[in-house]
Amino acid sequence: MYAVGSNSKTLRVCAYPSNISTSPQPPRQPEVLFKRNRHHKGSIYCVTWNHTDDIIATGSNDKLIKLLRFNAEKCNAEGPDTELSMHDGTIRDLTFQPNSPHGTVLLSGGAGNCSIYVTECNKGRSLHSLSGHTGHVLSLFGWSGHLLASGSEDKTVRFWDLRVPKCINIIGSPGSDKGQGSSVASVCIDPSGRLLASGQENATTMLYDIRGGRVLQTYQAHTDQIRTVRFSPNAYYLLSGSYDSKVVLCDLQGDLTKPLPSAVAATHQDKIIQCRWHPNHFTFLTSSADRTATLWNHCNS
Repeated sequence: MYAVGSNSKTLRVCAYPSNISTSPQPPRQPEVLFKRNRHHKGSIYCVTWNHTDDIIATGSNDKLIKLLRFNAEKCNAEGPDTELSMHDGTIRDLTFQPNSPHGTVLLSGGAGNCSIYVTECNKGRSLHSLSGHTGHVLSLFGWSGHLLASGSEDKTVRFWDLRVPKCINIIGSPGSDKGQGSSVASVCIDPSGRLLASGQENATTMLYDIRGGRVLQTYQAHTDQIRTVRFSPNAYYLLSGSYDSKVVLCDLQGDLTKPLPSAVAATHQDKIIQCRWHPNHFTFLTSSADRTATLWNHCNS
């Protein structure tokens, strides 16, 4: 299953195809398993599942986060939603922290005071408020049970250790050392925890060696703002989606300090908003300002 939120305030949960054809097929409408109109009072900006697939978190420009308990077997919500109102601006990104010692932990960031909030979801209890960014927080990515990366309009990527909790490293976006740089719209970490990818609003992608503490390279595969970057499950490829309406697939199976092969993997009729890999095989999902969410087979895209 996958969940999609929209500017119309609607939340949908759709069935992921059980059989993915290896030959080209005409697009078809997905099976909608669950739909809730007016899930928020404003547009839904971000959606994420927890790691046991029984909570869907959504963030909106109504400044609220909603936690919906979801029964996958019955394809229905269970009990009342939990509303979290600690943000004073639009929630731009949400992610559940994997393997947290505190149980089901949600990380959230956005506009307003630019803080990142760490919330234990079972009781809706606030654990931490992380301050340091001076611009809207646009992207979050948690890994290793206690580490977090964040990207911001202040043109930086910050690494946080939630055990402390505090910021442990700051990386300027490409060109920031010369007074240029650009807002960091998306961040992600590869499955090994060694490599960061960030997508900037100036259409560049940066690869950063976390353990070595160095930028491996910055490249430009798009002509407009990058809004989303994601490693494939085995980290052989990186997807990037942009306001140029294209999703680019970059091959990482080589020397990461040298030019990397890349190709356009998918296109939409309008800006790309998000792209996400399936956790186990080479299909990916994209959402766009053309009002569609589309599932692509990597073998044929």
